[in-house]
Amino acid sequence: MNIIFTASEATPFAKTGGLADVCSALPVALSKLGHNVAVMIPAYRQIEAAGIPIEVTDLSYTIPIGKKNITGGIAKSTFPGSDVPIYFIKHDRFFHRDGLYNSAGVDYQDNCERFIFFCRAVFEAIRLLDLRPDVIHSNDWQTGLIPAYLKTVLCPEDAPSPSFSSFTAGPAAAQDAERWKKVRSVFTIHNLRHQGRFPHWEMENTGIDWRYFTYDKMEFYGQLNLLKTGIIFADAVTTVSPEYAREIQTEGFGERLQGVLRYRSCVLSGILNGIDVNEWNPETDPYIEYHYNVDTVFENKPKCKAALQREMGLPERSDIPLFGVVSRFDAQKGLDLIADIIPSRVERDGVQFVILGTGEPELEDRFKELSARYPNNVAAAIRFGAPLSHRIEAGADLFLMPSRYEPCGLNQMYSQRYGTLPVVRRTGGLADTVTNATYESIADGTANGFSFNWGTTEDLDGALTWVMTCWRERRDDWKKMVQTAMRIDHSWDKSARQYLELYEKLMNG
Repeated sequence: MNIIFTASEATPFAKTGGLADVCSALPVALSKLGHNVAVMIPAYRQIEAAGIPIEVTDLSYTIPIGKKNITGGIAKSTFPGSDVPIYFIKHDRFFHRDGLYNSAGVDYQDNCERFIFFCRAVFEAIRLLDLRPDVIHSNDWQTGLIPAYLKTVLCPEDAPSPSFSSFTAGPAAAQDAERWKKVRSVFTIHNLRHQGRFPHWEMENTGIDWRYFTYDKMEFYGQLNLLKTGIIFADAVTTVSPEYAREIQTEGFGERLQGVLRYRSCVLSGILNGIDVNEWNPETDPYIEYHYNVDTVFENKPKCKAALQREMGLPERSDIPLFGVVSRFDAQKGLDLIADIIPSRVERDGVQFVILGTGEPELEDRFKELSARYPNNVAAAIRFGAPLSHRIEAGADLFLMPSRYEPCGLNQMYSQRYGTLPVVRRTGGLADTVTNATYESIADGTANGFSFNWGTTEDLDGALTWVMTCWRERRDDWKKMVQTAMRIDHSWDKSARQYLELYEKLMNG
């Protein structure tokens, strides 16, 4: 198949979060399975800092947005270690900025116009590069217009033939219509909270007829909603875990789109993200001193723990569990719950915590204060650094992720790969990847971590009471869980095959 990924970011060229990792790893995994894959993102200033050669082509196009005609270009490169091409949509006024979506935490006021331009330019780039996609896979609100353009402008379902007159400035050959007739669209929701909501007058700039600005299409409480647009018009809608796909159809997680998602439930599915098993590999990790695998974990992981304790200024103790935390500090991640339980757990059990991250100033101050109050038990690094995050995964006995919601989550999978048992709230991807240690799951060999149901301090504390019981009284079971966790296949190859099944179903449907 010929597959085109469209997204607002992709590592190592431009990144603000996990979306960028998905939009590089998944295309490469699909390519390794024998398919032709290309990726398109905006040509941000940030791509220049990636240190990877970028070629600017002589291809150009002009797109009308409102009363303006805006000219853009195309640059290209290749993902490192692969032959997967990535194309950059160029327009310096829109994209050559310090931030991808905002500056100093304030969203750019022209974000709607910027990503209208990007979505239209994707189709111009496909035409100019003479690509012949079977599937266009879009991601999050920044690309939500792409499925809509296929259904409302290029191949309208309610009109006899495609119309380019309001879509593209300049000539458009009639045969271009054939390019889009069999193209299928997939739209992935990575985080429902970010929806791309804009004033209603931006509808004019999309070039899509106002008759689509209705409650069952693109309108959302009087606004234009680009995430909703992608959900409505895509041939298939996915999220990043099966449980999250179920959750977002409920009022508690639906962010006011639960009705739309239930309406589209027949095309909605969840496919777990994978992880980079080369970057996160305790056998070869360049950031840790002692390497290990599932057979040598109990020989060398304790050495990683002692090294982490030394690095963080904690006493070297093997008799107590060491909890790791690597996270953005905010309420969604449940970091307040961790801060709440630290005093009682330190005073009751003498356990240790190593915490890495930044975020809400109040939480940063709380962890600094706890580190000062319990210097032998709590070490807080209020920063972010990849090397230390790897050493925490390797050196900790357990990893805390009490998220109030988590579309997929990656750290619980990193932890399992490193034999570090995750302690998670049962939500989203955490529910799909962590099998709670119960008497039954331990006995049948499926337990690979600990989970609890409610996002409260009491529920987390109850889970930790069971953790301490297992640590002290069930050491053989603990070792069994560690090895079970390490044997799980979290590779992108597994996820890519599931996406291929979806693409093939669409093509044959």
